[in-house]
Amino acid sequence: MAPSKVWPALCGLSLVLLSGCASGLKTPATADVAASREAVESAGSSGAAELAPDELSSARDKMMRANQALAARDYQLAQDLAQQAQADARLAQSKANSTKATNAADALQEDLRVLREELDRASK
Repeated sequence: MAPSKVWPALCGLSLVLLSGCASGLKTPATADVAASREAVESAGSSGAAELAPDELSSARDKMMRANQALAARDYQLAQDLAQQAQADARLAQSKANSTKATNAADALQEDLRVLREELDRASK
């Protein structure tokens, strides 16, 4: 084969290989979608619906869109949305846990204040 015919063939083969590598996922992102579902359920059971409703709503919306993308066989979009849903769910759960801890600390401080008042009254 003449060198003038080899280079165009090699360039064409390279383009085909590069486009195949850059086209995104070829397999379903079912594991990512399942992980996002578990993260959203965990956040919901930790009280995020009351304590971090915006974050939990965002996580649920992205999980639903990830399921739709999975059904449409857009696996890259499904994976991206599932990962975003997991991040939002973790944020919602963290905010809920933080709010609970703050409320518990506030209640403890109030109990301490009442005890100090009782001690002051008893010592007089």
